[in-house]
Amino acid sequence: MKNLYAKLGAGLSMLPVLATPLMASAAVSATPLEDAAGDVTNIGSAAGLSSASSLPTIIGNVINVLLGVLGIVFVVLVVYAGFLYLTSAGEDKGVGKAKKLLTQAVIGLIIIVSAYAISGYVINALVNIAS
Repeated sequence: MKNLYAKLGAGLSMLPVLATPLMASAAVSATPLEDAAGDVTNIGSAAGLSSASSLPTIIGNVINVLLGVLGIVFVVLVVYAGFLYLTSAGEDKGVGKAKKLLTQAVIGLIIIVSAYAISGYVINALVNIAS
């Protein structure tokens, strides 16, 4: 029960931190809803985003982000496998598990890098055809 209260307290203590951007946004711009579309356009152009992006470009960006996240996951798996290998203390079971995980993570990284290259090529070809 004590653990539940600790988790609940930690979760509730994060609410002000998560609500800070909302409070800052409310303090900065208290504009009517009619001006909201203009604000979104201004924020998007300031961030380097344009509303005139083509569908292949948007899909390519989404694919690149997903493959980037997957690449990070597999790099973390490689580091975890290395940690398992170092902490196995020479036990055959631990070393075997670490080697198996390392092999699978490296194969996953190779697949992700090749998928990134193939999708980059295909998306560039689609963008060139569409424009």
